[in-house]
Amino acid sequence: MTVILLRHGRSSSNTAHVLAGRSEGVDLDDKGREQAAELSDRLGDLPIRAVVSSPLLRCRRTIEPLAERLGVEPVVDERLSEVDYGEWTGRKIAELTKEPLWAVVQAHPSAAEFPGGEGLAQVQTRAVAAVRDHDRRLAEQHGAGALWLACTHGDVIKAVVADALALHLDNFQRISADPASMSVISYTRLRPFVLHVNHTGARLTSALTAPAGQDGETPPGDAVVGGSTD
Repeated sequence: MTVILLRHGRSSSNTAHVLAGRSEGVDLDDKGREQAAELSDRLGDLPIRAVVSSPLLRCRRTIEPLAERLGVEPVVDERLSEVDYGEWTGRKIAELTKEPLWAVVQAHPSAAEFPGGEGLAQVQTRAVAAVRDHDRRLAEQHGAGALWLACTHGDVIKAVVADALALHLDNFQRISADPASMSVISYTRLRPFVLHVNHTGARLTSALTAPAGQDGETPPGDAVVGGSTD
């Protein structure tokens, strides 16, 4: 199974440099709406079997045009929601950089717990569980080679990609997930294969190649010795 992790389009909080978190009513700005409208073209004719989304408005708005084109009803999963930043929610980023916890979030995020909110380690646990649960469910429905999309948030995507790369969470800040970017992970029985990270180009198709070990000559889930055969 292959999942496209889509970050929501640019929001009003992104441009205001405010940590939106789970604030109600944070919508896409004009650029974000353009990004949502362009999503179908970026995905082209890729056979997406299902769309899963964070419950927050900016994610639901991002996938609306795509879901309508595909004729699918998005599945909402709370586990893909934004980090609960607690008392940090709604504050200016410039203010937060002066907090002692900011340095922990940057250098030792596995130990970071937001006051009145959740820890980044908890975020990774719930998000990875959600992705793997949907992956198994959709494999049963559509077969092991099916493609699906999950629309969520920057830190959530970075945490899932870090897990797929077998990176310690303390290294997840090395991963980028820009607004409307797509990161692609193929899950096999033995391991995940990260096919693309932070794709912001016009078409995603070129980033979606068969994961290593799926060419019919190597066992499923095995990596090709010496690198890709392409």
